[in-house]
Amino acid sequence: MRSSNPVLGRAFNQRGYAAFDPSTIKSDPAAMEDLYNAPAASSMRTGRMTIDDVVTRTAILFAVLVAVGAAAWTLNFGAGAMMLGVFGGFALAMVNSFSKSVKPALAIAYAAFEGLALGTISHIYNSYYQGIVSQAVIVTICAFAGMLFAYKSGRIRVTPKFTKVLMTAMMGYLVLALVGFIGSFFGASIYSVGGFGLLIAAGGMVLASFFLILDFDQIQNGVNAGLPEAESWRAAFGLMVTIVWLYMEVLRLLSILRNDN
Repeated sequence: MRSSNPVLGRAFNQRGYAAFDPSTIKSDPAAMEDLYNAPAASSMRTGRMTIDDVVTRTAILFAVLVAVGAAAWTLNFGAGAMMLGVFGGFALAMVNSFSKSVKPALAIAYAAFEGLALGTISHIYNSYYQGIVSQAVIVTICAFAGMLFAYKSGRIRVTPKFTKVLMTAMMGYLVLALVGFIGSFFGASIYSVGGFGLLIAAGGMVLASFFLILDFDQIQNGVNAGLPEAESWRAAFGLMVTIVWLYMEVLRLLSILRNDN
């Protein structure tokens, strides 16, 4: 089992527990009796990661992000706070992504920095395009729900070819983002060239949406592999990184569409 998400890759590329062998039960009546008398799985903790664990940790991280984001929006801290949130969040993202051990406090700190950045950025966008933030939130939720349905229903399956195509597209997207960033220092922007900006923004939104499929698959594989419960924090962090990326791409796309009108 290989993971293509660098955030989840360190823990999710290896199995932490041996698989259950039903043959041992068949050959040992006493073991079958012990299994029959054991408490239900839902009534005891196994020490292994579950989907519920990931959902709970993800909810905690987003609660922190939304709370800090709401404060940043209301108080309108300005560009300084935005840069602090962006660079602080990036630094913590790197630490969390490559850390050998799970550090919940750093994941929560990342959520706080992202909340500071997103709250400030969203306030700026909304001051230019009234109502754009609520639209971006709705589109992000719909994209998340759609990708989750597509994955759970089997309409989109994670295959080596699927992963390779996404990673190749990701590399191309990063190159364009780097060119755009460098060009901004010289007063030039690739996003302002005809419909090129619209194409890049739409491509970024689609790419982020499909990366959610990879996240869902990696989380499910981690659960199936019996990874330790603490890894649910890493899974929640990785999922949040993708959702934040998706929201920013949606916000940028909507702003370009509003500007063209």
